[in-house]
Amino acid sequence: MSDDLRVVFQSSNRTDCSDRALVLAAVQIPFEIVGDTMSCALVVPAEFSAQAMHQLTQYDDENPPVIVAKPVPIVYQNALPGFLGYALTICGIAAIVTSASLTQDWYLAGRVDGALIRDGEWWRTVTALTLHSGLQHLVGNLGFGLLFGLFAGRLLGSGVAWLAILVAATAGNVLNTLLLESTHRSVGASTAVFAALGLVAGYVWRSKLMRQDHWPYRVGPIVGGFALLMYTGTGTENTDVGAHLMGFLSGLTGGILLAAVRNRLLSPRLQLGCGLAAMIVVLGAWLAALQS
Repeated sequence: MSDDLRVVFQSSNRTDCSDRALVLAAVQIPFEIVGDTMSCALVVPAEFSAQAMHQLTQYDDENPPVIVAKPVPIVYQNALPGFLGYALTICGIAAIVTSASLTQDWYLAGRVDGALIRDGEWWRTVTALTLHSGLQHLVGNLGFGLLFGLFAGRLLGSGVAWLAILVAATAGNVLNTLLLESTHRSVGASTAVFAALGLVAGYVWRSKLMRQDHWPYRVGPIVGGFALLMYTGTGTENTDVGAHLMGFLSGLTGGILLAAVRNRLLSPRLQLGCGLAAMIVVLGAWLAALQS
């Protein structure tokens, strides 16, 4: 090789030099890699320097560097108020319903009844979320509801999360009722449980809270949400799969919409207002049910 050598590429990464050396080798330009443990350089005879620079420029244009997006910062919020509120509501109403001193059948007044909902008894889509058919039913929905609700509360704040869960679960009951026969009857917070799961999946996906450099990471929240839905939301013949699916899809939509205003969710006033609104909706629905 000529003694008159020109540096056409230099890097601290020896792999970068080796990749570009292959480019020069492919067009039969003589080269040499020189350097030490800290850096390396690609040199060619002076008469080939212009041609080598042209080839390397083309290579760089065709292979732009991969820019890894900075991860979106996650601000975790206080999920405890919603956590306690859900537990107290579910357990409190269960205690009232099983009380021998009741003069009115809360179970009959509050359950999902397709025919009555279509006749205008909208409150049943809310009150049914607080009723359960037995201890096992109650414990299952309490456990999963606290788990998924905790995730939602940490990401969205207790007030916003539980109002969104309530709205999505109510929408899920409405959609499920419209799709099934008018004789459909059901109770349980499981629609709200899967609304919470969908809410978290949609929010994490749309907010890009997971890595975005490979497609499995990009779709991970959605795929994971559906996987959990299939694993925990389908079971015995008494499982209301339709309500679970509609709740999940409604929650998923809510999470995607809330991601667009994620910077506003840190407002304590907003969290308090949404939390109070959720309690008012549940209380109002039960007052309407007991007065009907």
